[in-house]
Amino acid sequence: MAEDESTSTVLVAGAANLLIAAAKLVAGLASGSSAMLSEAAHSFGDTMNQVFLMAALRRSRKAPDEQHPFGYVMERYFWSLLAAVGIFVLGAGFSAYQGIEALITPGEQGETTWAFVVLAVSFVFEGTSFVKALVQLRGDSGSAGMSHYLRHDADPALRAVVWEDGAALVGLLLAAGGLTLDTINGGRTWDGVASLAIAGLLVGVAYGLGRQNQQYLIGKAASPELREAITEAIRQTAGVDSVLELLTMRLSPDQVLVAARVDLNDELTPEQIEHAADEIDELVRERFPDVRHVFLDPTPDRSDQPAGR
Repeated sequence: MAEDESTSTVLVAGAANLLIAAAKLVAGLASGSSAMLSEAAHSFGDTMNQVFLMAALRRSRKAPDEQHPFGYVMERYFWSLLAAVGIFVLGAGFSAYQGIEALITPGEQGETTWAFVVLAVSFVFEGTSFVKALVQLRGDSGSAGMSHYLRHDADPALRAVVWEDGAALVGLLLAAGGLTLDTINGGRTWDGVASLAIAGLLVGVAYGLGRQNQQYLIGKAASPELREAITEAIRQTAGVDSVLELLTMRLSPDQVLVAARVDLNDELTPEQIEHAADEIDELVRERFPDVRHVFLDPTPDRSDQPAGR
């Protein structure tokens, strides 16, 4: 259900961005506003990013095979990383160009009435998409807290939509501020400043999204809370003396791989060791639904033995 809701959230964001981008482009050309053209590029970039995110959701559903025994779920992070690069290239690059051009080529603005109308309508559409993403985020986060969940465990598609829509709302306010100041004072100075501010905003969003997805692509561990809970659950299993090491890797928002070195009671027979391993596997999977793969290594704890033995 969470995956279907992520698909719905991405589709809503993509449709809103495409309509808004076209309106911003027309208003930007009519008014000559660099900030409006920057916002048009921002929305077109966001629309392309939704295509990347849909590809991520679709390709991650492929079943495991011999070449990819853990499945294709990490494709979500790869395509989300491409979306972050798209924000930087399409949005930030064009916005910076527009801002610099407006500052070094002084002139007067055209008619701005429609630009303000488009900004207001865009704010409503972007706000609607943003609220939908926040509703899903709140439902998915549970007791973890929205901010913590967004940083550590959220679906990359949902995370991208939240960041993009939030940045879009701020960008609209910046564009409106630049247009208003230039309408009052004349010229295009503040319009150029607003474009550069939008470029800086998009660089920040692209870096944040790219950094988060990069962490998962190189094998980020599950949250400290989940690791501690899994360790405690294994430690309390009959026949377990201690957990020597616990390694985790989050394969996707709802899939975690667990590998543990466990010190079992020395008096256990081989059959009992096998039974204990099966019990740990079953317990961990049942108590923590996100854990899909459990690998145990029964290893004696030799830390108390004298050196040289």
